[in-house]
This record gives sequence, structure tokens and C-alpha cells, in this order.
Amino acid sequence: MSQPPRIDMAPVAALHRSIRDAVGAVVIGQHEAVRFAVVTILCRSHSLIEGVPGLAKTLLVRTLASCLGVRFGRVQFTPDLMPSDIIGTPLLDPSRAELRFRAGPLFTDLLLADEINRASAKTQAALLEAMQERAATVDGTRHELGPHFTVFATQNPVEHEGTYPLPEAELDRFLFKIVMQYPAEAEERALLARHHAEDAVAPAPARVVSPEELERARELVRAVIVRDEIAAYVASLVRATRTELHFALGGSPRAGLLLLRAAKALAALDGRDFALPEDVQEAWLATLRHRVVLDPAAEVEGLVADEALRRTLESVTVPR
Repeated sequence: MSQPPRIDMAPVAALHRSIRDAVGAVVIGQHEAVRFAVVTILCRSHSLIEGVPGLAKTLLVRTLASCLGVRFGRVQFTPDLMPSDIIGTPLLDPSRAELRFRAGPLFTDLLLADEINRASAKTQAALLEAMQERAATVDGTRHELGPHFTVFATQNPVEHEGTYPLPEAELDRFLFKIVMQYPAEAEERALLARHHAEDAVAPAPARVVSPEELERARELVRAVIVRDEIAAYVASLVRATRTELHFALGGSPRAGLLLLRAAKALAALDGRDFALPEDVQEAWLATLRHRVVLDPAAEVEGLVADEALRRTLESVTVPR
């Protein structure tokens, strides 16, 4: 049986290196967060970013927008924020005696939804609907969002007073939940050495990727080969979360689809035109941690979602 022709994934690997190096010149450390953010964009998806204040969540997304040469927008979510504050509203144009739509901050390319869990359920739903449809409808008129539209929504894992947790059905629409950790000691020393002066603010990097290169990379990611064994491995992993006693709610079929899509992107970042079990394993925690709900008994025992998911990963046979 003849082998399918190989697909050159060098452009995707080169794109990743260019973005990683440019972002790394501004954001010290957080290599996993940068890698998963690039995958989010290549997959035309959206991601949650969780971390305590001061870990460069905003800086990461702003720098990423500079590297791609796209627009950056930021909305600070508060309990009194209304859907029209994000989407926009029709305004009367006196010169033409007609209503004209005034676009809100939603109409950008990379949108940072800061502390999304502080907004009311109504406002959260308006944003998540736009994420799903990649458009917003106002007074019966549909307004398309751009081809680069991507939402990175942040959550503070420490402060819960005055917050409105996102329902599981809405969390399921995010590709990843990226958890940003404190930097390692060497990274924190490098950070202090670079920024100890008040005016030592790193300038935004120049664009390193053209729109054509980004679109080409997205096409290549879609073309990554997935063997039947890899697809079966993904299905077995997701289905295992539905039978494990640790979980009150397991992963949905959408979780499997997005896990496979993320594995394909990770393979392309490494220059391969085929997915491996290791790609699935790398994406496993970030893709599933916000989609599963622990059983109350497991929570009483002190088990957390990541540890329960690691146990599930170890329990499923890896294809060879």
C-alpha cells in the first residue's frame, strides 16, 4: 500500500519559533502558555487563562497581537457591564436622520476579556455567543467579526467574592484552560534584572508573521494526518472520564474533537505532518481541566481536576 505524500510543516514550525522568540523577548518564561496561545490561534479557537495577578497575562496577549500585526482589545469585566458595552449599540446620526451601528470593543482581533467571571451571566452569554458565531447581531442586523478574532478570557483563581462562575456548557466552548504558574527562580531574577528601573518597559515587538503566513499555517494544521489508532486513543481517553468514579461530569464529544484538533496543531508546531500519542498527552490537561467536574467525594479527599485527569491518562493504553 502506497504511503500518502508528505506535507512540509516547516512553515508552521518556523512561525512558532518566530512568535516564541519575539514574545520571549518581552515575556520572561511562561513557555507553555505561549505555546498553547499559538495553538489557540492556529485552531481558530478561544482560551481561558487562569493565574494570580501579576503573571503577565495581559502582556502576553498584547505582545502576541503585536507579533501577528493584528488589533488588540481589552475589556475589564465588572458586575455592571452590559452586553451593549461590549458589542456596541445603534446611535442616531443627526446628519442622516438614521441609526448607525457604533461597534464596541468586541470588534477587534485579539480580545482580552479580563476577569470574565466578574460579569453577569447575561453579559457572559453575549460574549460567548459572539465567540461561537464569530458575529454579533444587533437589531436584526448581523455584524461579522474578523478572520483573526480570538478571545483570551482571564480568571483569578484566588478571589471569588462578587464573581459569577461560567456554566459548564459555556466553559466547553473554550479550547484550553491555560494555567499560568509563578516563574522559576532564574526567570524571576532575569525579570527583576530587566525591569528594576521604572522606565525599563520593553517596547512592543514588530510583526513577525504576515496574515498570509498565518492563514497558510492554519491550512497546514488542518492537513495533519491522524491515524485511526490516534483517533481511537482520543475517544478512549474522553470516554474514560465519563466512567471514572472521580468525575461527576466527564468530557463531551466536543472535548474529543478539540483535543484532536489541538494534537494536530502541536504536531505541526514540531514540524510533523502526523499526530502522535505524545501530542494528545501534551494537550490533555489544558483541553479537559475545565470540562470535567469532580465528584464531591473526590473533592473531600483533596483531589483536584489535574490529578484526576493524570490518573485517567495513565489508565488508558497508549497505541504504538
